[in-house]
Amino acid sequence: MKRSAVRPSPLFLGLLAVTAAGAALTLLDGDVAIISGTILFVLAGWAVTLCLHEFGHAAVAYRGGDFSVRDKGYLTLDIRRYTHPVLSIVLPLVLLVFGGLPLPGGAVWINHYALRSKKVESLVSLAGPVANLLIGILLALVVTVFSPPLALAAAISFLAMLQVIAFVLNILPIPGLDGWGVIEPYLSPKAQHVGAQARPWAPLVLFAVLISFREVNYLFFEAAGFAFEAVGGDPRLADFGRAAFMFWLYL
Repeated sequence: MKRSAVRPSPLFLGLLAVTAAGAALTLLDGDVAIISGTILFVLAGWAVTLCLHEFGHAAVAYRGGDFSVRDKGYLTLDIRRYTHPVLSIVLPLVLLVFGGLPLPGGAVWINHYALRSKKVESLVSLAGPVANLLIGILLALVVTVFSPPLALAAAISFLAMLQVIAFVLNILPIPGLDGWGVIEPYLSPKAQHVGAQARPWAPLVLFAVLISFREVNYLFFEAAGFAFEAVGGDPRLADFGRAAFMFWLYL
């Protein structure tokens, strides 16, 4: 990738600054500061990782032959390039705040005809979830190596856990999720057509099932928790962070 193709936007840098401000708030005394800091850190941090998730798709597509992603601004890490007001911001935040489901809500439009091979198409889809997994590993490593104060460690661990959950969720081979995009290039035309028909509603059905059926919800989060521990995450700290982020559940 040409170095000049990547230009972090001022808005992305601003999101990083807000994330840092949230982290700083968790270091102050008092429940209000800790809860406010955790919420700010997780929400702004999630917006940052949404940008990195979509940048991953775009960067691999750019290397794979779709140079239009540069002209569309996908390589600037500008969240406005990836978002739809309802589907990309409102719905993911509602699912995150009330259901604990971290949905990568952005989107990049790839010219698949410009990509060089089926392998590249598959890697383009895989790049987003892998970005979430790598971020989760990095955040868990930060907690392990630097041992930050408890409230900050909890906030970082919760954000790390959300990254791993997003990876596990988004890698499922369901139309509309990146896991389907990984295998789609190798499917028959008939299967691809069925997937295209199901793409608009299949993820919504999945989320409804996860929220409505306790057994399915339990199995999913058990699998995600196992993956989180496998990459070095601390579930106890993540639970503390979750309690601060979703404080109203404990009033």
